[in-house]
Amino acid sequence: MKKIILVTAAALLILTGCGSIQEWSQDLFGEKQKEEMSGKNNDSNQQPSEHTEDANQHSDESKDAETSEESAPPELQLESQYFNEVKLVDGKQVIQNPDNLLALVNKEYAFGDYKPDDLTRPNVPFVFGNQEIEKAYLRKEAAQQLERLFADAEADEVYLTAISGYRSYEYQEMLLEREISQFGEEKAVMAVAPPGQSEHQSGLAIDISSKSNDFQVNIEFGDTKEGKWLEENAHEYGFILRYPEDKVEVTQYQYEPWHFRYVGQEAANVIKKNDWTLEEYFKNVKEI
Repeated sequence: MKKIILVTAAALLILTGCGSIQEWSQDLFGEKQKEEMSGKNNDSNQQPSEHTEDANQHSDESKDAETSEESAPPELQLESQYFNEVKLVDGKQVIQNPDNLLALVNKEYAFGDYKPDDLTRPNVPFVFGNQEIEKAYLRKEAAQQLERLFADAEADEVYLTAISGYRSYEYQEMLLEREISQFGEEKAVMAVAPPGQSEHQSGLAIDISSKSNDFQVNIEFGDTKEGKWLEENAHEYGFILRYPEDKVEVTQYQYEPWHFRYVGQEAANVIKKNDWTLEEYFKNVKEI
């Protein structure tokens, strides 16, 4: 009789895990002892039904999911809609939900033929003045927050100039070809994203410089008053420094103190607090 009970317990261990079998076996042996003492041997041969085992397994899985969510603090719990939905197209992982404000676009994930439908021109100074060109635009929410950022910077006597916002697939293709012709492919791909893999195509990225830096987008901008102000304060408006100096191995792009990406204030605060990149953020948040 004990052999039958032990085999059943071992089988349930495989199905449901250690925590459940311990409780089950204790109850089982306790009942058996009572039944043997009372002489009710006929019922002792009954085995747990498949329905009972399935219910126990489903219960354990639900408990595991609940434990996972409870173990992650609220700021590290993220709704599934903010994760990339991808489809393999010609060997590339193409993002299927590009309107996602937290879309992770890099050398691993790419946009297809995507253009945001809510592009608007933020009321901030651009290096090219009032020209009506595509890089003067951002997605609506990002544009509104950029206006706040520029206004508060000016209140602190920090004067910023926008250089480049949205870029189409075709424009990015032209930029990369030009960079390759000037510096060679190896250096070019560290500085300029391939078409479809540029954050600028999302309408959520903006390059910023200043008169004090001759309106250049270069490493030196990080040492200017304006560059330092942006690095310290951009997260309060939902922007992050996308390619930090000490994260080149993570982002696979060189340090770009001029390139800021809008992700929303909540995510920006978490990224800033933990000194993460967007890639590291997604490695640490839990999907709910």
